[in-house]
Amino acid sequence: MTPERYQRILETLSRRQPDLTVVADEVHKGRNLSAIVRTCDSVGIDTIHTVIPQKGYRGFRGTASGSHKWVEVKTHDNLVAPLEQLKGQGFQIVAADVGQQCVNYRAIDYTKPTALLLGSEKDGLSHTASELCDHKITIPMIGMVESLNVSVATAVILQEIYHQRNDANLYGTNQLSSDLQQKRFFQWAHPKVAEFCDEKGLAYPPVRESDGEIVNASQWYQSVLNSLNPTNRAPM
Repeated sequence: MTPERYQRILETLSRRQPDLTVVADEVHKGRNLSAIVRTCDSVGIDTIHTVIPQKGYRGFRGTASGSHKWVEVKTHDNLVAPLEQLKGQGFQIVAADVGQQCVNYRAIDYTKPTALLLGSEKDGLSHTASELCDHKITIPMIGMVESLNVSVATAVILQEIYHQRNDANLYGTNQLSSDLQQKRFFQWAHPKVAEFCDEKGLAYPPVRESDGEIVNASQWYQSVLNSLNPTNRAPM
């Protein structure tokens, strides 16, 4: 790992926003999910939530896998579970929608803990989502079409959220917990070793603060080999 990459990882993690997330309610098109995840990474979101569509995802794994290196995607069978969890953590649920009941997307204070809720491509905001959200927002449009593509709308709204949070200096202070920052650093800096540890139920080995490399890597590999079946190999 080069010194430049080491510093970039540290700087990126220092700007992550654990009190900002996106909840995608049965968004099923791979290209839309991929774009949403990429945009979430660009504004410092650490984790997003997706509700599994009844008919499954369309090409999700292939198109969004690269973005998943930087943003954790938690999947749920229904919308109630993640929304109740987020509400319990003090998040305001802000749903993107259309109609007279909505306010301009710029009218919300996004410096508060916020979950941006998105409806599906075909059906939009579900009844459950409408009942559980705290605010409904819309992007003003003057053309013939009623709404933007879900990934485009997400990008527009998240840019407003970024500007509000940046003006409030929320990107200027490290907000991740120490444990989560260390976990993310290892996953980003040593993805193959992290995957190996996760598969084997092993704790991540310590890294040096000076350069982010694994402390006594060869010794750690050997200790792992000794503790596992001889037919298993440590990651290279």
